[in-house]
Amino acid sequence: MNRYKYIINDRIDRKKKRKRRNSSLPPEIPKTTQDYYIVTRAGDRLDNIAYEYYEDASQWWVLAQANHLGKGTFHVPAGIRLRIPAKLELHQLLMRNEQSR
Repeated sequence: MNRYKYIINDRIDRKKKRKRRNSSLPPEIPKTTQDYYIVTRAGDRLDNIAYEYYEDASQWWVLAQANHLGKGTFHVPAGIRLRIPAKLELHQLLMRNEQSR
C-alpha cells in the first residue's frame, strides 16, 4: 500500500522550474468487525504503531486517516481509543479504489 499512488498527476511549476504533484485525498477507511482497538499510552507514535501491526512504518497514514489524527505530528495523545484497520479489509479497499480510477 502506498499513499502516493492516489496522486492525480504531476505538473511542472514553471516559475520555480521543478516538478510538482497534485494531491488527492486518501480513501475513506470504513469500520469493520475485524478492526483492532487499542488504548494508547504516553509516547505512542503513529509510525511505531503502524510498524507493530502492519510491519511497515510507512503505513502511519492509514491509522491517521482511520482515526482522524496526524495533523502535522506522528504523536498520539495518551489514553485515546485507536482503531487499527484490519490488513485484509484495508488491502481490498485500496484495490477497489485503484480499479475504480
